[in-house]
Amino acid sequence: MNTSTPHTAPAAPLDLVIFGGVGDLSARKLLPALYMAHLHNNLPAATRIHAVGRQPWDRAAFVTFVQEKVRGFIAEKAFADATWTSFLERLHYVCADVTLAEDFHALAAALQSNSDRMYYLATAPNLFVSICAHLRGAGLVDERSRVVLEKPLGHDLASARQINDSVGQHFQEKQIFRIDHYLGKETVQNLMVLRFGNTIFEPLWRSPYIKSVQITVAEAVGVGSRAGFYDSTGAMRDMMQNHLLQLLCIVAMEPPVSLDPDAVRDEKLKVLRSLRPMTTADVGRDTVRGQYTAGASNGEAAAGYLQEADIPADSGTETFVALRSHINNWRWANVPIFLRTGKRMAARQSEIVIQFADLPFTIFSDSAHQSVNRLMIRLQPEEHIQLQMMAKEPGSGMKLRPVNLNLDLEAAFSERRAEAYERLLIDVIKGRLTHFMRRDELEAAWSWVEPIINGWQQLNEKPKAYTAGSWGPAASSALVAREACSWIEES
Repeated sequence: MNTSTPHTAPAAPLDLVIFGGVGDLSARKLLPALYMAHLHNNLPAATRIHAVGRQPWDRAAFVTFVQEKVRGFIAEKAFADATWTSFLERLHYVCADVTLAEDFHALAAALQSNSDRMYYLATAPNLFVSICAHLRGAGLVDERSRVVLEKPLGHDLASARQINDSVGQHFQEKQIFRIDHYLGKETVQNLMVLRFGNTIFEPLWRSPYIKSVQITVAEAVGVGSRAGFYDSTGAMRDMMQNHLLQLLCIVAMEPPVSLDPDAVRDEKLKVLRSLRPMTTADVGRDTVRGQYTAGASNGEAAAGYLQEADIPADSGTETFVALRSHINNWRWANVPIFLRTGKRMAARQSEIVIQFADLPFTIFSDSAHQSVNRLMIRLQPEEHIQLQMMAKEPGSGMKLRPVNLNLDLEAAFSERRAEAYERLLIDVIKGRLTHFMRRDELEAAWSWVEPIINGWQQLNEKPKAYTAGSWGPAASSALVAREACSWIEES
């Protein structure tokens, strides 16, 4: 009888290649996330991280760059000298112009033999096509390869399809990971559990028990060093088309039959295809575009958008969008869904607010408060969930006051909570596609967004001014007020 213990085959070597490896995203997010994955032994033992850039550097120069630029984005409590040293040993650098096929020979020479290969395209989308073609031409794509596409994927439906078609010539759909870091946030992933793992919510998660939904992704910062990119993109393409619509899908989707990636993404696709299309008249009535003017942010003076470096003085690019949308199905019939995003707003805050229906009749006539039940899901800066209930004030009488039941996810679990990019990078390494966009999802999102952008062009109206450090134009408050609702900060 064979009594030997079975052995698990060792993991294959991994070559993780970051195109745009010395860019802002790599320095602030990707390399710190990979350090954390290294710290917690979530990278295969034989992992090499290759940064590809145009700077004429050798490996030593790149390591110096990482020491100077990346170290500051790692929390002090997570830093350990020995771990940092071993992480640096994984790093390599390849100088290449990604538009030149011959430069990919140097990359091929740097990769390990018989390795799994993960290519992260942290570059401008117009480079995706040539990078994938040159990878294939250099013999660097096989059935074990994976490619990560950073947003935005195109600037309209046609360009998104072109990118998908071109990348699809070299990678199968199951090898393509279209990343949206909001889907890597712990609270976003907990939203599915909140909905489908608790019987108290699912029966009420529909019309007529929900009065409205609002989703806000607000940034306190301005355009910063991204002025050139941002002015050709705007808030609709930069944030609404991806982050907010993906959050909307998770809020509004039907229960999937399983956690199989395609089952989950099928339900999200149904939401996108059920969004009520907007005509130009709808656009004029149900959307608000804004552009920040001079004001104050975090206690300091903030320039207006038109005064930012590299922004044309007559730019009509929106830095704020608020809109009212509807989903044409039974679950969400007559429920307005408000989406809002902007730069230079009063706070950095991402939040989903489910406002439940008002009482049809109240017996508490002494109360000055209308009974309000809200589920508030905060994604950033902190991650928590609050359920607002009505309770009796202390003392005589029956006066009511809103109180919050708090779920502090950090306090509830002792396990470490990985950051979004770390979690998603580990998903790519393990081949888990659930929290990445499928091609048809992306194109459905563009199909809904594009008529809104076209409507703005036909209306030819300038964005409404709002003061930096505010919550956007006053028109956005009027937008929700028409449905007898208010933004959460105005409640």
